[in-house]
Amino acid sequence: MEEAQRWLESPEIKTRKASGRTQAAAEPAAPSSSPGQIIIYTDGGCAGNPGPGGYGAVIMDEESRSELAQGFRRTTNNRMELMACIAALDTLEAPADVILHSDSRYVVNGIAKGWARKWRANGWMRTKCEEAENADLWAKLLDLCDRHRVRFVWVHSHAGNRENERCDRLATGATQGPDLKEDHAYVRGRTRVRSYP
Repeated sequence: MEEAQRWLESPEIKTRKASGRTQAAAEPAAPSSSPGQIIIYTDGGCAGNPGPGGYGAVIMDEESRSELAQGFRRTTNNRMELMACIAALDTLEAPADVILHSDSRYVVNGIAKGWARKWRANGWMRTKCEEAENADLWAKLLDLCDRHRVRFVWVHSHAGNRENERCDRLATGATQGPDLKEDHAYVRGRTRVRSYP
């Protein structure tokens, strides 16, 4: 309690309160973008896990802002988090410098800590006995990361970050839409790259 009180009384927090930016204090500063850089925010989720799921993405550059959303009849949270990144990066025609924000540690750590590349190098095995889950989507995401220069940044969910909150609303809305697609690989149990002919 004392530590929390000291934090609230720190000069930086007092300055933010005085300027009306109290909510922003809870969210780390986003990396600043360079000219020509693409900024992406993504989110995915399910109503039940597995269950109906959806993803949302916001893609921004210096001149434009676009949004993506899609819902699926039966899938998982982690698959939707991955699909959001894939769908957003797939819209970029030419190789680009990208900062991609996600509130999924599964996704961010999978790329930033090199887990997915290690799984790919090991024939999509997490360990000698355990296959990597969602290898079909990790393979697509790694291909896109090889095409673009992507830096993944974790953001805290539901912490007042406007674009993250927008992605959450897009993803939630997509799970309730009339145009739910089939996550064929998940439904058919073909999420393992090694099982493909």
